[in-house]
Amino acid sequence: MNIVILFGLMLILILMGVPIGITIGVSTAISMFFTSSMPLMFIAQKAYTGLDSFPLLAVPFFILAGSLMNNGGISKRLIDLADAIVGFATGGLAMVTVLACMFFAAISGSGPATVSAIGSFMIPAMKERNYRGDFATALTASAGTIGVIIPPSIPFVIYAIAAQVSIGDMFIAGIIPGCLIGFSLMCVSYFIAKKGNYGSNERREKKNVLTSLKRSWEALMMPVIILGGIYGGIFTPTEAAVVSVVYAFIIGKFVYKELDFEKIYKSMKETTLINGSLMFMIGLSIAFANYLSLAQIPKTLASLLINLSDSPFVLLLIVNIFLLVIGCFIDNIPAVIILTPILLPIVTQVGIDPIQFGMIITFALAIGFVTPPYGINLFVACSISKESVEKISVALLPFIAVMIVCLMLFTYFPILTMGIFKFIG
Repeated sequence: MNIVILFGLMLILILMGVPIGITIGVSTAISMFFTSSMPLMFIAQKAYTGLDSFPLLAVPFFILAGSLMNNGGISKRLIDLADAIVGFATGGLAMVTVLACMFFAAISGSGPATVSAIGSFMIPAMKERNYRGDFATALTASAGTIGVIIPPSIPFVIYAIAAQVSIGDMFIAGIIPGCLIGFSLMCVSYFIAKKGNYGSNERREKKNVLTSLKRSWEALMMPVIILGGIYGGIFTPTEAAVVSVVYAFIIGKFVYKELDFEKIYKSMKETTLINGSLMFMIGLSIAFANYLSLAQIPKTLASLLINLSDSPFVLLLIVNIFLLVIGCFIDNIPAVIILTPILLPIVTQVGIDPIQFGMIITFALAIGFVTPPYGINLFVACSISKESVEKISVALLPFIAVMIVCLMLFTYFPILTMGIFKFIG
């Protein structure tokens, strides 16, 4: 009965357009009131104690570091480097967009931030060079999903806390999948651009890669410092986030000299607004997850799913389909907090490592960044290009298809996620 009330209320409130944080809190409170003897103060207590977490401090600092890097002129230099590497090829600007998103993902840790930073330059540039607007917008929105896969990744931090696994291990596990997703999107964009004769007036000469690398190497050192510091035992992931803020400030202010007081204030304001809404969602999501555990809802749902099939292949397929549907309606971070305690016990029973599942759940939900009605990457890209969501949704289909193929590879071939650990010991 409590499952029906809880998830029924959540569905109704989501369809009514109620913000996800309020939806989680109200659904939990009403379900507790009618089906449990626990006091409603439980929600506030668990939300407060859940947010009283040292690892969670990494989230606002990574957000601030990404914003400082964006406002400090990093985006332009990363785009120039990507242009030097692949810009001469057929469909060059399309591949530049994907590669630039991969570079920026290693700085921002956020999908929407990646779309905003790269899309504001690349979507108008592609439209000027004979690319269809719907293709340019769909490609940028899709490439933005890499922002939560290549480390540092804010959703990885949240999952690691929820699943009680190493944040550093989650970061390492995202390197190969993030690169594979990027190269897959580049291949699709190449064939579409060639078929549609996009970018027929693009340059075909090669730029000097070393010159472009010299102008942008400071930005590319960010992930090296973060991962090297964590695995070198120099600092924790949370301390790495603070280091990234200091590094971003120094590079933007004293090296590139594009950070002034106004841009610093803008970055601080953006971070405060994003982190405020994020912590509200996270706090109530943690209370929700605690209520699920006490009500034994994860155990009940696990039994239902396992009874559907005793085949690990089928069970994982069901879980992926479920995550893809959920990603269409709920943001990645609250969905990770809600679903991790429900699904992690199920997938570990069929031999999935918690680190691998972190990759699976994060990417499956990230595909929802480009699918209506939630589709935050989609809406950010559309606001830049001024194209309609309906038109872009059609152009998204080949990119969504290749991302789903990548998701299945990560699910059924653990070496793509876990294999890197064999090389680093």
